[in-house]
Amino acid sequence: MNKGIEIARGKTKVLFEQEGQPDVLVVTQSDTISAGDGARRHEISGKGRLAAQTTGRVFRLLNLCGLPTHYLSGGEDDDNNQMLVRRCNMIPLEVVVRGVAAGSLVKRNPGLQRGALLVPRMVEFFLKDDANHDPLIDPDTIVQRGIATPQEIGAMTEMARLTFDILAHAWRKRDTLLVDLKIEFGRLVGGDGKGMLVVADVIDNDSWRIWPQGREDLMLDKQIYRNLENPSGEDLERVKRAYETVADQVGSFPQMRPGMVAVIADSNAQAEQSGRVVQALQIFGIPTVRHIASATKTPGYVLQLVQQLDATFARLLFVAVGGTDGALRGMLDGATSNPVIDGGADAESVALRCAKTLALEDTVLYGRTLLVQTNARSAVLQADAALQG
Repeated sequence: MNKGIEIARGKTKVLFEQEGQPDVLVVTQSDTISAGDGARRHEISGKGRLAAQTTGRVFRLLNLCGLPTHYLSGGEDDDNNQMLVRRCNMIPLEVVVRGVAAGSLVKRNPGLQRGALLVPRMVEFFLKDDANHDPLIDPDTIVQRGIATPQEIGAMTEMARLTFDILAHAWRKRDTLLVDLKIEFGRLVGGDGKGMLVVADVIDNDSWRIWPQGREDLMLDKQIYRNLENPSGEDLERVKRAYETVADQVGSFPQMRPGMVAVIADSNAQAEQSGRVVQALQIFGIPTVRHIASATKTPGYVLQLVQQLDATFARLLFVAVGGTDGALRGMLDGATSNPVIDGGADAESVALRCAKTLALEDTVLYGRTLLVQTNARSAVLQADAALQG
């Protein structure tokens, strides 16, 4: 990557301007690990590579899900611990989402049992201020100090929860509990979406607590290092092995599991509805095949289609768009072991049901489903606000 002038330097990374592109930065991860707001620090050879890998892979997942981030590319071995990101004016807040009671939350709330599940997810804001140990700050104070607007606080809260839920789903598929997550936000300084709020900075193994099998004693995150008072070389090697395990597992996060939806219309009269369903499925990026086959007029063709499709696609759903008698859906149900969904409802609802079913094993699709549902809720609230105004 063509690094230009240095823009900023933190405890574990350095930012450079990309040559010829002032709105793009190169983020270089260092081998430093620190705790206690930098009071204790060590060098672990190769940690920068692992941090860049983990961050790049997490941000690729978030981008695939449709969340706005500053990430463009990079983070793998041949990128020299570097990523390309869109330049942001960073908001001086750490946004922490908690799904399980741990860390400072338990210290501040002695009556709260460590390890207790938190429903709904708790979101807290901390002011970035190492000298004062990043104090907790409430939304009213954030607004009073001009750090962010009420609308931005609402957007950060929503995006932080979405980010947590997406990553929690990915870790659940690997039998690991995401306990909490720290992320940061920035406003894009130029280009398309100038001024837009995006998830920024880094999300690596320093950013969360993760407990395999839900067991704190099996933790794989930075807390291992925090718990070491005087780490030996062997201790630091153990920390590195944990970071290697995490980077390797996160490597599969951005991968979609191929799925297919076969939309079968009972007659030509249902072709328009089947087309609406296909169009709605495209919002989620779900591939489709579309056929017309009648349970009463061409039953043999229906069975032939089912056999062909079942033999062709490993992950398959059927959508039956048929008459009121339900004959097509009944025939499909009896002929396939794959799920069959009634396509007679409004197309958006049918597509959402398909997406939820396939999302059980696909984190990218799970994230897209969450985002579609969030946007739908937001549209309702905006419509109500417009009506009241």
